[in-house]
Amino acid sequence: MKNYVSVTFMVMSVVFCTCLITANLFGTKIIAIGPFTTTAALLVFPISYIVNDCVTEIWGYRHARLMITLAFLINLTFIALSTIAVANPAAPYWTGEAAFNFVFSLTPRIAIASLLAFLFGSLINARVMAKMKAHSPNQHFSLRAVVSTVVGESIDSLIFYPIAFTGLLPVSQLISLMIFQVVMKTLYEIVALPVTMNVVKRIEKHERDFDTLPSSSLERMTP
Repeated sequence: MKNYVSVTFMVMSVVFCTCLITANLFGTKIIAIGPFTTTAALLVFPISYIVNDCVTEIWGYRHARLMITLAFLINLTFIALSTIAVANPAAPYWTGEAAFNFVFSLTPRIAIASLLAFLFGSLINARVMAKMKAHSPNQHFSLRAVVSTVVGESIDSLIFYPIAFTGLLPVSQLISLMIFQVVMKTLYEIVALPVTMNVVKRIEKHERDFDTLPSSSLERMTP
C-alpha cells in the first residue's frame, strides 16, 4: 500500500462512519413497511454497504478493511460516550432526560450484537467483493455488488437478531425479520446500482488522473 491516502477515500470513509452512527440513532424508531415492521436504520444502513462496495472495487480489500476497522472503533467510541452521557445525572431544570435516554441508551446486548454484526458483515461483504473481482476484474460489477451485499447482509442478520432478540421474540418472527432485512437492503442496492456504477467510474477516473490507486490488482486483493 502506498504511504499516502486519497482524499476521496477519506471522504468515503467519513460517509461510511457517519452512516453507521446515524443507523445507531435511527435504530430507536420502529417503522412500518406494509405488513412488516423494522427500524428506521433500514433507510440509511444500506448506504454503508454501497460505500463498502465502491471502496473495495476502487482501492481494494486492504483499504476497505482499514475503513471498516476505523468505523468499528468510532462506533465503539460513540457507544461508550453515549453510555457515559446517559449515566451522568441531569440538571434539575432539564426536561428532556427521558427522550435523551431513550435515543442514546443501548443495552449491552444490543450494543454487542450491533458491533459484531457490523464488523463481520462488512468485512465479509468486502472480502466477497474482492474475491469476485479477482476472477473478473474488468466486468460484472453489478453482480459483485449484489452478491456481496446478499452475503454480507445475511451474515449481519444472522449475528444481530439472534444475539439481540433471542428469548424476546418468537423464532418465527426472528427468521421473518432476518429475511425481510436481507431482501429490503439488497433491493435498495439494486435500485441504487446505476448511481453506484456512475460514482465508481467517476472516482476511478479521478484517482487514475492523480495516481492514487493501488499499483496492482495483487495489492488490491492482499488481506
